Amino acid sequence: MADTARTRLQQAAVELFGKQGFDNTTAAEIAAHAGVTERTFFRHFADKREVLFDGQSVLLGALLAAVEEVPRDAPPLSTLFRAFRSVCPLLEANRPFSEPRQAVIAATPALQERELAKMAALSEALAQCLRARGVSGDRAAFAAQIGMTAFAHVTSAWLNEASPGLTERLDRAEQDLRTLI
Repeated sequence: MADTARTRLQQAAVELFGKQGFDNTTAAEIAAHAGVTERTFFRHFADKREVLFDGQSVLLGALLAAVEEVPRDAPPLSTLFRAFRSVCPLLEANRPFSEPRQAVIAATPALQERELAKMAALSEALAQCLRARGVSGDRAAFAAQIGMTAFAHVTSAWLNEASPGLTERLDRAEQDLRTLI
């Protein structure tokens, strides 16, 4: 991550959330720890939760662009897994932030709920993208929900233990789904 005020705020937040807990940390403390004003904090983030969920729009954009690159005749789950693999470099580069972020979310029920809502929004966006490619409504929804569940599971497991790598885990998950189906 580049050393910008936004990045410093995100790093400060995960450090403080890890030490003090999410509920016991204020936006003012995060700003002070990052060496910026509280006003700067709120210029970048609507609230302290958004420090942890800021990257969703980047991830969504990358996934949707990757889906568009897959040939239209590819099956829905194959399309999604190709898109998931395409964002591996982005996730791998962001691991130093994502790993402690995941620990904070795992320790905070309200953040777990927020994470589930964000994942549901990603799933719906992917389903819409699949529908635009001609996949029927229910099939698109099923594929997106199954795909996002697998992607979230694999990513979480990879954040807990780096080996095997993310791409290898995605390959295994796709094969496991094919076997189950």
